[in-house]
This record gives sequence, structure tokens and C-alpha cells, in this order.
Amino acid sequence: MTAMICIMGVYSCGYGKPINKLLNRPYADLKPWHLGFSVGFHVQDLNLTHNGFLTPDGEKWSMEVPNFSPGFCLNVLGDLRLNQYLNLRFSPGIYFGSKEVVMMEYASEEIMKQDVKSAYVVAPLDLKISGNRLHNVRPYVTAGIMASFDVTKKRTDYLVFNTCDAYLTIGLGVDFYLPFFKLIPEVKFCFGLTDILKHKRPDLEDDQYMYKITQSLSKVKSNMVVFNFYFE
Repeated sequence: MTAMICIMGVYSCGYGKPINKLLNRPYADLKPWHLGFSVGFHVQDLNLTHNGFLTPDGEKWSMEVPNFSPGFCLNVLGDLRLNQYLNLRFSPGIYFGSKEVVMMEYASEEIMKQDVKSAYVVAPLDLKISGNRLHNVRPYVTAGIMASFDVTKKRTDYLVFNTCDAYLTIGLGVDFYLPFFKLIPEVKFCFGLTDILKHKRPDLEDDQYMYKITQSLSKVKSNMVVFNFYFE
């Protein structure tokens, strides 16, 4: 009898079974609204589709973005709880970045370069699909759309791009529940939906040397990979 009492005492003290970890912010996900912000970085790319254009001199040009330059991004976040597993998130912000387009002529291997700087005002709308919470960790995936508006000043160059664009986005991340807030690292892939190249270039009507680069492309779409750290 004494031994049984001792064993029960051990279990009641937690020595006979694993002790549950302390849950941080256990009711955070029950709130109808969540507010926060994020900081991070992103890389920009261009999907360039060539049309095989030949100049009167027989030149054929090819364009590519060979390297990626990380840019800075800052967003604010509004999160609406739909049910236990679904949230609707709106996270407007601004992305500062750049990309270098390298242009090469096939026969002569002449190379020209253009540095494309951008400052995108973005408006992402995402559906967040979360898994079950495991202690202080909860994984999720997102799917959504994002509108963007480039506020950089346009100037005459080989390639000029439209101000507005739209993206289809998918992402994944993890909610880490800390004692006073949630830390949420997230990676998001953004696929451009529209042709952003300005094909009509009245500014280059008298400069066929520069206009031949635009004429060599049938369409250009923008892609981005965004790495964010949300604080919620």
C-alpha cells in the first residue's frame, strides 16, 4: 500500500509521464482580428520571351537576367480569422529592388546592360491555410493575388516597363508562438500575370539602335521570391 501511494505521488508530480510544454499565447488564434508588420528581402526576375526579330543589318538579340540582387521590403498586416484553419490576410507594403538585364547579339557577341531599379507599392491578399498547432509551432501555406504599382520615375532606356502589374502568389511559413508575440518566417513565390513590356515606344522612333531591343521581345513577365519575417 505504501509503495502504491509512492508511485501515485511520482505520477502526480509529473515524473512518471512527459510534462506538457508551456503554451505561449494559447488564445491568440481565437481573436477575430490580428494586426502586425513584416520586414524582409526579395529577389526579382524577368521571364523574357523572344520572337526571333532580325534587324535590317541581320542582328539578332537575346536578353536575360543572369544574377539576382536582394532588395528590401516592408509590409503592414491585417489578418481576419474565418475559422479554425482559415484566415484572410491583407498585407500592403513597399518593395525596393533592382535587376540587371544583359543583352547580347548572337553573331558579334556584342553585350549591353541595363540596370532596372524599382520601388513597388504592393497590395497582397492571401488565404492562409493553417495546420494543427504543435506546442508553440504551427505551419501554414498561403495562396492569393497581389497587385503592384511601380512608383519609380520612368526614363528612356532600351527596355521600359509598365507601371502596374498583377501576381499569383503561393507561400509557406511557420507561426512561432513567443511569450509576447508571434514570429512568423515566410517565403512567398510571386508569378506575374501580365505582359509588362511597353511595346510602343514613340520616344525611340528616331533611335532604331535602342528600339531593336524592344522589338526582339514578344512579352516580358515579372517574377519574385519574397522572404518575410512577420511580427504579430
